[in-house]
Amino acid sequence: MSDLAAKPAIITEDEITLLVETFYARVMEDPLLAPIFASRIHSWDAHLSLLRDFWSSVLLASGRYKGHLMLAHFQLQLQPQHFARWIALFRATAKDVLPLPAAELAILKAEGLATNMQRGLQIYGMLDESGEA
Repeated sequence: MSDLAAKPAIITEDEITLLVETFYARVMEDPLLAPIFASRIHSWDAHLSLLRDFWSSVLLASGRYKGHLMLAHFQLQLQPQHFARWIALFRATAKDVLPLPAAELAILKAEGLATNMQRGLQIYGMLDESGEA
């Protein structure tokens, strides 16, 4: 077999769907995060489809997500505790529903996204340098 042969993906589309649907079901039960989503998401089916596209693009480089992540979140008035809770819930969900290599990949990507989003909010003056809103 050639060294250039494609390696199997660490995560599948079905696993991404399971992760997204399980994670956001938990988000909607979370007392800190649920109000943010409940006030802004009018069609959960459409939003979950967008999120599946987003995570497919992040984890499989599918290119399906066509939105702008930072702009979509600027108007949410997110604070450091939201990021901490989001990533804690994401880590737990990934570990619960994915095989270990897929969970590790998803968590690594999610942590990077959360860090970059917080930095973006700081740059645009939406979080101060101490990380407070």
